[in-house]
Amino acid sequence: MASISIALSKGRIFDETAPLLARVGIRPKANPDSSRKLVIATNRRDLRLIVVRASDTPTYVQHGGADLGIAGRDVLVEHGGDGLYQPVDLGIARCRMVVAVRKGFDYAGAVSQGARLRVATKYVNTTREHFAAKGVHVDLIRLYGSMELAPLTGLADAIVDLVASGRTLRENGLVAVEEILPVSARLIVNQAALKTKRGALQPLIDAFAEAAA
Repeated sequence: MASISIALSKGRIFDETAPLLARVGIRPKANPDSSRKLVIATNRRDLRLIVVRASDTPTYVQHGGADLGIAGRDVLVEHGGDGLYQPVDLGIARCRMVVAVRKGFDYAGAVSQGARLRVATKYVNTTREHFAAKGVHVDLIRLYGSMELAPLTGLADAIVDLVASGRTLRENGLVAVEEILPVSARLIVNQAALKTKRGALQPLIDAFAEAAA
C-alpha cells in the first residue's frame, strides 16, 4: 500500500502538472485522461495519485483522503481552505476570476444606483463575499456549465467565472467588467499528515517548490 497519496483532477490541472511531476521524479503508470482508474500507481512504490473532481480536491486533502493535492486558487477560496497548508504556488493553470456582463450593460451604473443584480456562478461563496464587500445586493443563481448563456437568455445580469484568454466571452458578446482574483494552482497539504509523515512529505514539498521556481 502506498504511504503517500496526491489528489489531482483530470483535464487542465493534470496536463499542466504532468511536467512538474516529471521534474519531481514522479511518473504515473496510467494517464488519468484515458484511464478509468481512480487510483493510479507511480514509479515510486510509496506514492500513488488519486483522481478526483477539481472541486473535491481540498475536501480529500482536508479530511485525510489524500496527503497532498493540487488545486486551483479558485477552488481553494470557494472551499475556505480550513485545515489545509498551502506551501507552494505552482504557477500553472493561470487564469482570472472575473465578473462579466453583456456588452452594453451598464454594470457601473447598476452598482452605483444600488440595483439588485442577478449573478450566475458556481463560485457562490466567493461571489457572495465579493459583492457584500462592495455593498451590492445580489441574487445568486448556481450554475455549473455554459455560464455565458445566463446573461444571453436573461437568466442573470452578470456571471462570475474563470477567464484565460477571454475568447469565449468575446464570442458570446460578453465583456469582463471586474477582476475578483488571479488564479493559479497550489500544492496543498493535510496538516495532520505533515506532522505524522514530515520525513516523507517535506522533501516532496521542497521538490515541488524547486520544480515550480
